[in-house]
Amino acid sequence: IVCFFLQLVTTEGRFLKDSLYNEGILIVWDPSVYHSDIPKWYKNPDYSFFDNFKSYRKLHPDQPFYILKPQMPWELWDIIQEISPEQIQPNPPSSGMLGIVIMMTLCDQVDIYEFLPSKRKTDVCYYYQKFFDSACTMGAYHPLLFEKNMVKHLNRGTDDDIYLLGKATLPGFRSIRCGA
Repeated sequence: IVCFFLQLVTTEGRFLKDSLYNEGILIVWDPSVYHSDIPKWYKNPDYSFFDNFKSYRKLHPDQPFYILKPQMPWELWDIIQEISPEQIQPNPPSSGMLGIVIMMTLCDQVDIYEFLPSKRKTDVCYYYQKFFDSACTMGAYHPLLFEKNMVKHLNRGTDDDIYLLGKATLPGFRSIRCGA
């Protein structure tokens, strides 16, 4: 499953040609206006991508490709805000965090690598670009620090797994039991 921000569909010219987007299940998301409904979002998405989406569907008619419900990032943001000790900027969660939540919905256990940084301390921002910035680790736009705190809290692995391997092990939602 590849979960990515809608901007890649509209601004990256390689989207229609790059093999990275020709395999697996694709899920694209757009932040929309806070809690806007689908008809409102459809009339005014952050990025106009429907033409590229149609072109992609014509080129790859059998490729599983989904558009995430525009309210979902904000529903996740509400949860992150609720468990955070301070007010956070109302910016949508990262694609990484959205992907983690999607996988927690589908799987009994999710192993995540380098979302919580290991001793390697890399400043790589994206797997598909050679772009380095420490803000990508702790967040400048997305609430990454708060996302990482939530992942750390849910982690069923050890601190050594995180520090040495960059690995966090999260339970799927089916096995999470919330206390009263």
